[in-house]
Amino acid sequence: MWIHKHQDWPVFTWDADAIASKLADIRHRQGRLLGRMEGLGFELKREASLSTLTHDVVNSSAIEGEHLNPEEVRSSIARRLGMDIAGLIPASRDVEGIVEVMLDATQQCSKPLTQARLFDWHIALFPTGRSGIHRIAVGEWRTPDVGPMQVVSGPMGKEEVHFEAPSADRLDKEMRAFLVWFNGKEAIDPVIKAAIAHLWFVTIHPFEDGNGRMARAIGDMALARADGTQERFYSLSSQIEAERKHYYDQLEKQQRATPDITAWLSWFLDCLGRAIAHAETTLSKVLFKAQLWDIMHQKPVNERQRLILNRMLEDDFKGFMSTSKYAKLAKCSNDTALRDIQELKERGILIQNPGGGRSTSYRLPDRDG
Repeated sequence: MWIHKHQDWPVFTWDADAIASKLADIRHRQGRLLGRMEGLGFELKREASLSTLTHDVVNSSAIEGEHLNPEEVRSSIARRLGMDIAGLIPASRDVEGIVEVMLDATQQCSKPLTQARLFDWHIALFPTGRSGIHRIAVGEWRTPDVGPMQVVSGPMGKEEVHFEAPSADRLDKEMRAFLVWFNGKEAIDPVIKAAIAHLWFVTIHPFEDGNGRMARAIGDMALARADGTQERFYSLSSQIEAERKHYYDQLEKQQRATPDITAWLSWFLDCLGRAIAHAETTLSKVLFKAQLWDIMHQKPVNERQRLILNRMLEDDFKGFMSTSKYAKLAKCSNDTALRDIQELKERGILIQNPGGGRSTSYRLPDRDG
């Protein structure tokens, strides 16, 4: 029997003592991370938030098998937040749609979540009225003619069914109850509320498509309320993407269980804890970049050097820098590339790796150095 057919649905219960230490640890780590972020300057905070939101959008879509261009996502977020960043590129309608949803959920987290708002999000996710090549109902609950709504994962032809959602004729009642609860003021820790909201919305699965992304946006909205800030410095979606199999396993186990959600809450808190831990890495990268630019501001670098250093500071930069790679990226001659590299090396901005000759390569200083 699915959870939504249980006689106590949707009255969720849990063993508060069993998760108390995990919840306390999460709240402590959230406070510590936010405290460290408050110590940064305005621009560094915005850069860290931009990085987090970019990862959040990209990975929330990746969980559903949709792979977005990170640069398009970053550009779309930066433009919407009014950030003056070089190298912004145009973004597709699909990218603009999911970015709009995520920013509305987090930047406007204090506003009530309503049926109209959810419909607007859904329209933004599917601007053409199609999911892939298939036309779907957009900006409305799924209808009975769609048939049973099964939640699946895996490639086409090898889908794995995790559970079956409530029938379409129950959706109005189910969603009214969910929205009343979500907008309510009962005494429940907002992190626990985020966990319940995610599970509850995914269980109802009110739309023909996009329910996972919508659930994660709602979860981020609740977490933004928990943090008391619109800025995002950790990405739960990125962690869920990294643990996708465990995520679907936990969802399936809970769907086949009762409304006692202790196990789901325990997993959610553990996953959130790992997301916050990974945010420390993002913070260290931002601080390292700031320290590096402080050194360079003492004696400005040329545009080629600025381009290369920015590229080396990006998350997806692989390997080391060589003269030929520098020349290709900066669109200059090898001689010019070598002169630029030697100047950066003399200033301690680039470090030469062991080895020489054709294999000579360079790296940035260690972050802890």
